[in-house]
Amino acid sequence: MTAFLPDIPAELRDPARAYFHIIPVPYDATSTWRKGADKGPKAIIDASEAVEWYDIQTRAEPHQLGVATHDPIHWAGPPDELAQLVQARVASVLDDDHLPIVLGGEHSVSIGAIRAAAKRHPELTTLQIDAHADTRESYMGSPCNHACVMARAREVSRIVQVGIRSMDAEETLRLRESRVFFAHDIAEDSADAWIERVCALLTPSTYVTIDLDALDPGIMPATGTPEPGGLSWRQVNKLLEAVARRTRIVGCDVVELCPREDLYACDFLAAKLVHRLMAIIASQRGPQE
Repeated sequence: MTAFLPDIPAELRDPARAYFHIIPVPYDATSTWRKGADKGPKAIIDASEAVEWYDIQTRAEPHQLGVATHDPIHWAGPPDELAQLVQARVASVLDDDHLPIVLGGEHSVSIGAIRAAAKRHPELTTLQIDAHADTRESYMGSPCNHACVMARAREVSRIVQVGIRSMDAEETLRLRESRVFFAHDIAEDSADAWIERVCALLTPSTYVTIDLDALDPGIMPATGTPEPGGLSWRQVNKLLEAVARRTRIVGCDVVELCPREDLYACDFLAAKLVHRLMAIIASQRGPQE
């Protein structure tokens, strides 16, 4: 596996000085419909070769802060043990005051990353951008299944959920609707007032977890569990820009790309989204940091 933005100067890929740390986690043990998310990290990294370094909207070149790509975390065992491996890797990045960006893999890869961020930032909010609530206490015999990631997140942080349009009836029993922004309500809000309401719920430190099935399958069909009625590229970007202005993003992940050869545009969309997120964060840090 090569590096994210592989052609940037070698000194900007140095882990000791790089601010952004890409952590690939090619794991797909608990997904329940279409398999293939374990191929997502490589597809995103490969597609990043075609991403322009300059971001027009932010006027930033995030690679100037340094982008180091870690060796992948390979694991074929249960997700609770994977969470420990990811937590240790993310914690080491946070300990150096760098920003971890985990690339999945299925959504269970986020559990360890969120735990590491919450341990470092006790007042953390986890902002989930996703089609699915993922708040089951256990699923298919595991509390760390991909369908349980936000149940684990709310044990260690506040949570805010955006783009939700699929859940089990049991999940509604513990739902805090004031902190859930359903996709159908977002679609009816032409003024985007929902974005300010999301930001008002955030604490000073925020971890952002992005399941690519949050996006409408019209632009992101390459996921294991696509759901109709999703968010647009513009909506996700406007939200991320507003979040970065309101809070410090201390870590993030992009998960659930299920690449297909005939849908290579989805690989590029995912890589572009990672780069845009870095650009948004870089633009808030300022050139001297």
